[in-house]
Amino acid sequence: MGVSLEQKKRMVQEVAEVAGQAHSALAAEYRGLSAGEMDTLRVQAREAGVYVRVVKNTLARRAVEGTEFECMTDELQGPLLLAFSQEDPGSAARVLKSFSKEHDQLVVTMLAVGGEKFPGSEIDRLATLPTYDEAISRLMATMKAPVQKFATTLNEVPGKLVRTVAAVKDAKQSG
Repeated sequence: MGVSLEQKKRMVQEVAEVAGQAHSALAAEYRGLSAGEMDTLRVQAREAGVYVRVVKNTLARRAVEGTEFECMTDELQGPLLLAFSQEDPGSAARVLKSFSKEHDQLVVTMLAVGGEKFPGSEIDRLATLPTYDEAISRLMATMKAPVQKFATTLNEVPGKLVRTVAAVKDAKQSG
């Protein structure tokens, strides 16, 4: 039984809404995965804030039209699933990379970030991007370091003075 025109319109609208708010998108071939394995992937994706959907390529092209993922349209061929990162740019890449370690049938063919398309081989670069919390933590550590160094330096001045006075005192007592 085919999908009705109304269902196709709803599917395109849903994917377009997600694509409009997503940080990054990945397309992956899933040929050879069982329905149970696909369900496992969907659960892992949902837990990580990643939207995963199998969409016909013609519908996917319409859905990403006018978004920063429009650059992917020319390579949407074959059975593909689309994964959109909703939390941070690297979340979809981390989920698909982790899943593909155990299921080599899942092959990432391309990814897009900020309106630029990259080959699937770039998944490692995207997967290693820090999460929002990690990025804030690194920024705070970077901002804190100079202040901490300055405080340590200021604290050393009285310490050196005390050691110098103690050395002079010891020298006078022994001499």
